[in-house]
Amino acid sequence: MIRVIQWATGGVGRAAIEGILDHPELELAGAWVHSADKDGRDLGELVGRPPIGVRATTDADRLLAMQADCVLYSPFMADTETVRAILRSGKNIVTPLGWFHPRRAERQRYDELCRAAGVTLHGTGIHPGGITEKIPLVVSALSGAITEVRAEEFSDIRTYGAPEVVRDWMLFGATPEQAATSVMANVLAGGYGQSVWMIADALGIALDDQLRVTHEVAVATAPIDSPIGPIAPGRVAAQRFRWQGTVRGTPVITAAVNWFMGAENLDPPWTFGPAGERYEVEIVGDPGARVTFTGMHAHSAAAGLVRNPGIVATAMHCVNSIPYVVAAEPGVRTYLDLPLVAGRAAASLRGTGGGPVADASLAGVDPDAARRTPPR
Repeated sequence: MIRVIQWATGGVGRAAIEGILDHPELELAGAWVHSADKDGRDLGELVGRPPIGVRATTDADRLLAMQADCVLYSPFMADTETVRAILRSGKNIVTPLGWFHPRRAERQRYDELCRAAGVTLHGTGIHPGGITEKIPLVVSALSGAITEVRAEEFSDIRTYGAPEVVRDWMLFGATPEQAATSVMANVLAGGYGQSVWMIADALGIALDDQLRVTHEVAVATAPIDSPIGPIAPGRVAAQRFRWQGTVRGTPVITAAVNWFMGAENLDPPWTFGPAGERYEVEIVGDPGARVTFTGMHAHSAAAGLVRNPGIVATAMHCVNSIPYVVAAEPGVRTYLDLPLVAGRAAASLRGTGGGPVADASLAGVDPDAARRTPPR
């Protein structure tokens, strides 16, 4: 079994704990928590399950000294010193917070650290992550003469169960002038920008040196109920961010998000359109293709605050990547370096074989490497 530590137990972290407990190749070894009220709590009970005998802790040093194979690292924002400490302790990392496709200098620094410790660092998730990188590249294999790639999210932000983030970081409910000062475009650029560069590098597109970043807002025209309180008329109730790779000034690769407090009473009158909430991937080429993902949004704002399918999908992409990351050679490993990552069947449907270790030779992994345990 692969022993996993969950680092942080917010929305992604709680969903990851459930995924680790249900995964046939993983064992939950511990979890780091930020708040004192979670310290010492049984991790099963923390996610609404029966006790499992593994408790949360605020003691990071204790976890770093623990014998474990991998850390699923998912606090709200990454602390690079903590990431480096985890790697130096001999533990692989899977995270939705970056390192999807770091640029050359950053990758070299982390490659050196990982190789010295005999571990692997992998960034994954959903958006940014799989739908901004992996899926566009998979779909692009059906086209030639590609001239444009787009990956875009359309979501009702009322279903996002972190009101302090929505209010204090995203600046929903603020004035347009205040929202223009938001750090979100820069904070998120580390992920979405890497998505753009990965696609460009994989497809052989020679982008201009700098990405184009745009941020637009729409304001409420009438009071809008939301988890952060009513959004007053004239206050920000919808936002659009775009990260675009250009060639001679023309956008050719776009990663974008559309976050709305619903789709009514907005100025400009933005809507989700007839397709509703979704993730969308488009390839312009010969032939072109458009793929729409549904089912990863909650049916209502209230349901999303209880269990947001997009948050769960982010966590599960991380959880399902762990066996492949532990089996990989040391260093930063992106989607371009790993074999196809797959989920696992429900317990009632499982046979005795399968999995990346059993089928390593068929998945492009050295079978002996698949059994590698990082040094302590």
